Amino acid sequence: METKKYSSYAEIEQDLEILKLEKEIYYQKMLLSIDKTKDSILPSKSISLIGNLYQKVFSGTYGTILKLLIPYVFNWYINRKRGD
Repeated sequence: METKKYSSYAEIEQDLEILKLEKEIYYQKMLLSIDKTKDSILPSKSISLIGNLYQKVFSGTYGTILKLLIPYVFNWYINRKRGD
C-alpha cells in the first residue's frame, strides 16, 4: 500500500472522518448480522404460538378436566403391563 502524502490538516481530517464513518458502517453491519442470527436461532414466534395454544386448551372447564386427567393417563401408560 502506498503512503499518502498530505498537504494540509484539512485533508487529514477529511480522511479521518471517512475512516470513522466506515468504521461505524462496519459496526452497524456486524450488529445487524448478530440480530439476524439471533432471530434465526431463537424460535420466538413458535414459542408464543405454543403458549397461546396451551392457554386456550387449558382454560375453562375442559382445561380443568384435562389437568386432572393427564397425570392419571400418564401414570397408566408408564405402569401398564407389556405383553411378554
